[in-house]
Amino acid sequence: MSRAKLSFPSVEWFNAVRKEFNTDEEFHRRGAGHCNCVAGVKVGDDVFVLTFEGQECTSVEQSGELALADADFYMSMDAVDWQEMLANISKHGHAVGDYTLNTLDLNRFDGLATSVHGDQFREDMFFRFNQTLQFFFDASSRIDTRFG
Repeated sequence: MSRAKLSFPSVEWFNAVRKEFNTDEEFHRRGAGHCNCVAGVKVGDDVFVLTFEGQECTSVEQSGELALADADFYMSMDAVDWQEMLANISKHGHAVGDYTLNTLDLNRFDGLATSVHGDQFREDMFFRFNQTLQFFFDASSRIDTRFG
């Protein structure tokens, strides 16, 4: 676990998760395969763009709403819902029950993942790479997270 508490959402927090995800072979042995996509993460009004190439998350950038047009898809929840998901991950070491990305997508009227462009092929990358994306967020269990 990181020494200093990192604030969610922030580039520093996402980069700490990225480092944990990229350097832990266990995620790759458990089934995190090649993932080539640009995923947006929308936390309230905050927008982050994560680029995945091969078995790594290669970059994290904070941006504005316009950047979501370049993302293959984006995952959007308010800050409280993200906090509940991350608290579940922190408690169990990985998402369980109603807090997996797949379940969150299924249980939300409009889903968790969507896009600005409406390109079904690109939106489908959320489902195609879902397990790798889940492992990425599961890596946050090792980050000492502060909310707000």
